[in-house]
Amino acid sequence: MPGNGVSGRSKPSEGSYTRIYAVVDRIPAGRVATYGQVAALAGLPGHARQVGYALNALPDGHDIPWHRVINSKGQISTRAESGFDNLQLVLLEAEGVVFENKQRVSLEEYGWEPGSRQQQCVLFDWGDTVMRVFPEYSGPMASWP
Repeated sequence: MPGNGVSGRSKPSEGSYTRIYAVVDRIPAGRVATYGQVAALAGLPGHARQVGYALNALPDGHDIPWHRVINSKGQISTRAESGFDNLQLVLLEAEGVVFENKQRVSLEEYGWEPGSRQQQCVLFDWGDTVMRVFPEYSGPMASWP
């Protein structure tokens, strides 16, 4: 549509954005999900870019944790607006997500697995130290995920 910055793309339904936001809202602190993973969980398999468009369209004052969505390489995707890449990095690091050389997240280590006990994870932040605690866990600490 001319004039709205989305020329060449059809306007998505509000329902698809609502489903995307509902999925992103479930990603726990200290975990990340890929655009493709969010799309699939929202019932939109193969529409990873639509997730990016939806997150870009979030209104001011929202509380959706957009920063927990990264690309399939485990990297922060560049944005048209400057400054958001660094903001996303800072927000994820504050939640305990570790970047290799400030560029890549291990999806194996920090990737979100819906339905797993990751969702019950509680983060404690003492400045230099962030600790993940799983309240229902009662085994030896060496076995913690």
